[in-house]
Amino acid sequence: MNAIPDMEGSLLLLGAGRMGTAMLRGWLTSGMPADRIVVLDPAPSEEALRLIGEAGIALNPSPEETGPASVLVAAVKPQVMDEALSGIAPRLPGDGPPLILSIAAGRTIASFKRHFGGDAPVVRAMPNTPAAIGEGITGFAASPEVDEAQKALARALLSALGEVVEVADESLIDAVTAVSGSGPAYVFLLAECLAEAGVRQGLPADLAAKLAQATVSGAGALLGASGEDPAALRRAVTSPGGTTAAALEVLMDDADGLCRLMERAVAAAARRSRELAGDGK
Repeated sequence: MNAIPDMEGSLLLLGAGRMGTAMLRGWLTSGMPADRIVVLDPAPSEEALRLIGEAGIALNPSPEETGPASVLVAAVKPQVMDEALSGIAPRLPGDGPPLILSIAAGRTIASFKRHFGGDAPVVRAMPNTPAAIGEGITGFAASPEVDEAQKALARALLSALGEVVEVADESLIDAVTAVSGSGPAYVFLLAECLAEAGVRQGLPADLAAKLAQATVSGAGALLGASGEDPAALRRAVTSPGGTTAAALEVLMDDADGLCRLMERAVAAAARRSRELAGDGK
């Protein structure tokens, strides 16, 4: 991951569930001093408790014990975000809010400004579940108040989860959510469907599942390692008149093939993301 720039104050991690713990693990691995991290969570994950104990990180201390924070990483569930943020103000510096970095789905930049003021520098990010093993990708959008140094800090902190990309406008986070945020579930479903299709062709269920899962994970690894365009890789394994070509003729049907189905699925996810973001305004 990227080296984390020096901070004047502490890093306040609000929420130590799956994503929060993944970030915490990455920060510690990168060499971030444990005494600069404060974790606030009444029920951290077991792994978070282990990391906190081994590193000597402050867990749920009083504001007086920790001093002001330079950055607040909001990693609690969206539905409890407002309640969780209500007790944060005493931990923030008096001369203005720190960088607010949110990885909560459906929580808009405006929703954080309601808590911390219109001049608050806010980064809204959307990671995905492979982040749990450091193989995720996170898209983020920054409010105009976020300066370049704060943006570099946000990038470095998010890189604990994997690759990081910036989008030009917050409205594009809905598309990021639909493609990469929800995308792992589409891939898992592909593995499910491929295994079920194998069973229908006579394979034992356990063997079909093993073949499907290894094929999906192996193809993904090849795609990542090769650096080639997916279409080029597809063409390379498709012999004219062969078995793969026969299958792709069905999957690439212009009317109801996989591309059209995926287009509708991503549109539905983006639409729901906009609805949820509206709920979080």
